[in-house]
Amino acid sequence: MNISDQVIAIIAEQALLEPEDVTPDSTLESLGIDSMGVVESIFAIEEAFDITVPFNANNPTDSDFDITSVASIINGIERLKAEQA
Repeated sequence: MNISDQVIAIIAEQALLEPEDVTPDSTLESLGIDSMGVVESIFAIEEAFDITVPFNANNPTDSDFDITSVASIINGIERLKAEQA
């Protein structure tokens, strides 16, 4: 499973949706994921990819990690994984 598929699966699980219902253009808000769900999603992503996401749940707009869409989350994870290599 590639990064995109893994992220979609994690987000779908948090949103209680099928992965087919989550697209790169989806926002977490449009998927019904609240602020607690965002935090849980970030933790699940960190665990799945063995990375630390630079995300401040108390002030998400000040984060270096863009969570505006599923695609931006995927891009951020790909960047973090590339920096690890």
